Amino acid sequence: MGNLFMLWAALGICCAAFSASAWSVNNFLITGPKAYLTYTTSVALGAQSGIEECKFQFAWERWNCPENALQLSTHNRLRSATRETSFIHAISSAGVMYIITKNCSMGDFENCGCDGSNNGKTGGHGWIWGGCSDNVEFGERISKLFVDSLEKGKDARALMNLHNNRAGRLAVRATMKRTCKCHGISGSCSIQTCWLQLADFREMGDYLKAKYDQALKIEMDKRQLRAGNSAEGHWVPAEAFLPSAEAELIFLEESPDYCTCNSSLGIYGTEGRECLQNSHNTSRWERRSCGRLCTECGLQVEERKTEVISSCNCKFQWCCTVKCDQCRHVVSKYYCARSPGSAQSLGKGSA
Repeated sequence: MGNLFMLWAALGICCAAFSASAWSVNNFLITGPKAYLTYTTSVALGAQSGIEECKFQFAWERWNCPENALQLSTHNRLRSATRETSFIHAISSAGVMYIITKNCSMGDFENCGCDGSNNGKTGGHGWIWGGCSDNVEFGERISKLFVDSLEKGKDARALMNLHNNRAGRLAVRATMKRTCKCHGISGSCSIQTCWLQLADFREMGDYLKAKYDQALKIEMDKRQLRAGNSAEGHWVPAEAFLPSAEAELIFLEESPDYCTCNSSLGIYGTEGRECLQNSHNTSRWERRSCGRLCTECGLQVEERKTEVISSCNCKFQWCCTVKCDQCRHVVSKYYCARSPGSAQSLGKGSA
């Protein structure tokens, strides 16, 4: 077991220290089926990819994927069943499946390679299956074994988590792209050979973020729950929901107020958060972050001037270097701050 932790340290992929009841990426290294230890490096990288994507997708939201939320088990009763929890499960499961699938297609595993099951078959008018399709079947199987086995609960929350794990894996399939190569005399492209490739992981993050925005609140019927863990094949989470909802994110509880710090719930609040204002090359949603994080949470937007040093006036010199000057300039950054005399009102609810 100690070798697994040494492997993790060598990777240089670490999360902040969590409490004993919290999930960290290390859980993937110590709870996965021991027959699959050869995949632990890829599983850990996949889980980390999911965490990083979560932080990117929610960087300008009130809830910004804090590390104390990154736990995938309901063995303790402190786990929430909110919309945010649904995203964590989906993106983590998708990340593991994505990296395992990618490494499989690259030949990193002895017992896995490209998916050629459809090669030679007609796919559509003017094209046939061929080439090296990414083996999502294999990636999905390993992701399910590792991620679903973390779920030790047997209640509605556990069922929700397993459903969202599966929704994450379905997102990997849903975002795959068909890539084709032309064949024919003089490049006539009279027929094409096509294969399926994974999309960029950012596209999967965007896809699941849209699912998060449209997540479904479910009223659970306890009679539909059965003891066991889907990772062991005892029951299937989709059975409790409509078949049409299998690819949707679901949640059981409304989200708490993320504006105000509440240590008992592990909520940091938005005071001190940076926001974007009058920024170029940003989306409309990002440009509205100061309103969302600050003013709508009863905070004011505070401008702070910061001096930054960057390379400038770069010139190429023969041969073969580039020399640059170091230029100083002042930039404005914006943060959420309390208005004078508002300390009491904003402190309400904190523990």
